[in-house]
Amino acid sequence: MNPDSDARYLKRKVRGGNIDVHPTEKALVVNYELEATILSEEGNPMLEDKKECQKLIRVKNLDENTDIPKLAKEIVERCRLIHPSKLPEVEHLLHYLANRKTEYVAQAKTKLSEKPSDPGAFESTEIDEQANIVDVEDYMELLYEDIPEKVHASALILQLARNPDNLEELFNNETLIGALARVLKEDWKSSYDLSINIIYVFFCFSSFSNFHPVIAHFRIGAQVMTVLEHELQKYEMWKEELARKRQAAAGSGKDGKRDLEKATRKFKTLVKKQEQLFRVSFYMLLNISEELSVEVKMKAKGIVPMLCRTLDRDNYELQILIVSFIKKLSIFKENIDELLKVNVMERLHHVLKQFKTCDDLLNITLRLILNLTFDRRMRAQLVKIGMLQTLMQYMMHENHKNIVLCILYHVSHDDEHKAKFFHTDCVSLLVKLITESREELIDIEVMSLAVNLACDPTLAEVLAGKDGKGIRIFMKRAFRFKDSVLMKMLRNISEHESEKLKMLFVNYISDLGRVIVDPGDYGDDFALECLGILANLNIPDLDFRLIIEEYDLVEWIRKQLQPGAQTPDDVVLQVIILVGTICNDDSCARLLAEAQVVQTLIELLNAKQEDDEVVCQIVFVFYQLIFHETTRNILIKETQAPAYLIDLMHDKNVAIRQVCDLTLDIISEFDPDWGRRIQLEKFKWHNSQWLDMMEGGQPAAGPGLGGVDDFDPRGYDGDEALNHPELFYGDDLARVTGAATPDMIYPGDEGPPRPYDRPPNGMGFSPMDATSLADQAMMGGLMAYDEFDRPISADLLDQYQNINVTADDYR
Repeated sequence: MNPDSDARYLKRKVRGGNIDVHPTEKALVVNYELEATILSEEGNPMLEDKKECQKLIRVKNLDENTDIPKLAKEIVERCRLIHPSKLPEVEHLLHYLANRKTEYVAQAKTKLSEKPSDPGAFESTEIDEQANIVDVEDYMELLYEDIPEKVHASALILQLARNPDNLEELFNNETLIGALARVLKEDWKSSYDLSINIIYVFFCFSSFSNFHPVIAHFRIGAQVMTVLEHELQKYEMWKEELARKRQAAAGSGKDGKRDLEKATRKFKTLVKKQEQLFRVSFYMLLNISEELSVEVKMKAKGIVPMLCRTLDRDNYELQILIVSFIKKLSIFKENIDELLKVNVMERLHHVLKQFKTCDDLLNITLRLILNLTFDRRMRAQLVKIGMLQTLMQYMMHENHKNIVLCILYHVSHDDEHKAKFFHTDCVSLLVKLITESREELIDIEVMSLAVNLACDPTLAEVLAGKDGKGIRIFMKRAFRFKDSVLMKMLRNISEHESEKLKMLFVNYISDLGRVIVDPGDYGDDFALECLGILANLNIPDLDFRLIIEEYDLVEWIRKQLQPGAQTPDDVVLQVIILVGTICNDDSCARLLAEAQVVQTLIELLNAKQEDDEVVCQIVFVFYQLIFHETTRNILIKETQAPAYLIDLMHDKNVAIRQVCDLTLDIISEFDPDWGRRIQLEKFKWHNSQWLDMMEGGQPAAGPGLGGVDDFDPRGYDGDEALNHPELFYGDDLARVTGAATPDMIYPGDEGPPRPYDRPPNGMGFSPMDATSLADQAMMGGLMAYDEFDRPISADLLDQYQNINVTADDYR
C-alpha cells in the first residue's frame, strides 16, 4: 500500500490548549491535543487515540529592549497551534518572561548518587602485567622480598581482588590474607604504594558483609586508623614546612622563588598520593562500620576528629566519602558532642562554598547538616557562622530545596534565631514558592517554615506585604483550596499585638464567621484556624455585635462550651479566647452574660480542672466582664465566679494567680462585702501556720511549754523542737506530708486546692473557718508579728481588718 492510500484511512485532528511559560528557560510552552482516527474504506471510524502534547517556543534573546508586541505577533503567525485570539495572552506571557528574575529560577532536577563512587585505579595499581588467579602462590612469595617486589606483588593481588569472582578463592587462602596483614603492619611506613594496594585489597573484601569477620580477625581496622592518624600528623608538618619556605622566599630573590615552586610541587604530589590512601582507608572503615560494635570501637580511637580534619581537602571524591561517613555517625548523640568540639559546622560551611557546583557533594552535605540541626547547639553554631545566607543560594534548586527548607525549619524552632531570617531572602522566597505553587496544597516543608516564621512580629509584617497585599493573596488561596496549613500561618500573623496587622483581617470577618458556624467542605481543621483568627482580633473599635447577630454566635458558643458536648479541647480553648475577645465590647459582654455563658464557663472550669490553659482563659473572661458595669453586677451578684477566683488566688500557675489578683482587686473596689471576704481570705493565707496550729489543738506539754495562750515560738531552743510539723501545720497536714516544709501551708509547688477540691460557698471558705478565726481573736492569742518583730494581739485585729494584708506585713 502506497503512502497516498495510507493517508486516506488516517484522520488527524489538532486542538489547541493553554499557553504557559517554561519554569527554567526563556520559552513558551504550548499545550495541545492530538487526536488520530483510523477510518475504514467506507469512511467510518475504526480506531481512535488521543495524546496530550507540548510544543516549546524558545525566546532566548528576550530582554527589556525587545519589541514584545511585534514578537508576539510573529509567534502567533508562525505557530499554527496558537489561535490569533490569544495574541494578548502571548504578549502578557512574554512580558512576564522578560521581567522574571533569573537568579532564583529553579534548576533542573538531576539524579544524584546515593553513595561514594568506587576508588578506581590509582597510579600504584596500574601495572603492565596481567594477574592470574593460578599464580597467587608466586605473588605471595614476593611479599617476603624487598619493598619493590612487595609493591609489585600487592598490585597483582589487588588486580585479582577487584574482580568479585575471585574474592571467594582469595578469602579461603588464609595464608595469603595473613601475609597481607603482616606486610601492612610492618612496612606501611616504607611505601605509599604498598599501603594503598594492601588496604585496597581489604576494601574489596569489605564491600561484602560475609568477609567482614576476616578483617576483624586480623585487626585491619585498627591498623588502618593508626596509618590515618600518622598521615594526618604528617600533613600538618608538610603545611608548616611549606609556610616557612613561603615566608623565607618572600625576602629572597629568584633562587628563593625557585625553591618555593619546587617545594610546592612536591607538596602537591605528596598530598595527591596521601589522598589516594585516605580514600581507600576511609571507604574500608565506612564499609565495616555497619556493625554497631565496630563503630563504637572506631569512635573510641578518634574516628570523628580524623574525619573532620580531612574536611579541608580540595579532592571532590574524597569529600563525598568523608561527608557520607560523618553523616552515618551523626545519628548518635555521643558523636554530636565530639563534632561540636571540632567546629564541624564551620568546616561544612567551607565545603558548601567551595563545591557549590557539585550537586552530589552539596546534597550529601546538606543532608548531614539536616541531621546535625536536630541539636539546638548545632543550630546556634550554624546561625553564628552566617550559614543562613549561604543556604539561601540552594533554596530554589530542585535537588536541594526540600533539604534546605527542613534545615531552615529546624533553625526557626528557636525564637532567638527567627530575627536572623530578616536579613536574608528567605521570606521573599517563601512568598514566591507559595504564590507560584500550582498544586492545590503547597509543599508541607514550605508551609511549616512559613508557619514558624509568622510567629515573629517583624517577619509577620514582611509576610503580610505592602498594604496587606500578602494577606489578600494568602486568604484568597486558602479559601479557594481549603488549605488549613496556610490558614494556620495567617492565624500566627494575626496573633501579634500590632493593630495594623489585625486590621488587615477585618474585611474577612464575615467569611471567617460563616466557616466557624458551618465548616462544610472546609473541614474542622480549617474551621479551627478561622476561629483562632477571629479570636485574635481584639481591636477596640471593632463591632462584634454585627457578626454575633448575623451568625447567632451566642448560642453556638454555649453549645461548644457545654461540658458534655464532646467538643475537642483545642476548639474549646479557642472558643473561650473568642469569648474574652468579644467581651471587650460592652453590649456583646452583656449578651453573653445574659445568655448564662458565665455559668457555663464555671461548669467548664470544674470539668477542665487539670488544664491550666483553659482555667487561665476562663479567669481572663471573668476579668474582662468585671470592666463593664452591667456584667460586673451579674458576675458578682448572680454567679459564684468570685468564690472560684478566691480559691484560684494561690494557684501554682503564675499566670492564673496574676489574673485572679487583678480581678479580685477590682471586685474588692466595687463590692465591700466581697472586699472584706477577699481580705480575710488573704489574711488566712498569710497566717495559715498559726491558724492551723490554733485549730489543731494544744502543743505537747514539756519544759517551758504551757497552753496555747502562753506559747511563744521564740522561746524554743535548739532545732529539735522546731522539727514538729504539728506545731506549724496541724496534725492532719503533718500526717499527709510527713514533715514540715518551709512553703507555708502547702508543700512544694502544689499550691492550694482548686475549686473542685474545696466546693466554694459565698465566702470561698466554710462558715466554721470564719467562726474559728473570730473565736481565736477573742482568745487573745498571738496571731503574728509586725515588721519590728512585735507581737500583734487579738485586740489589734480589728485595726488590721480594713488593711490590704501582704506576706511582708506579717513576716
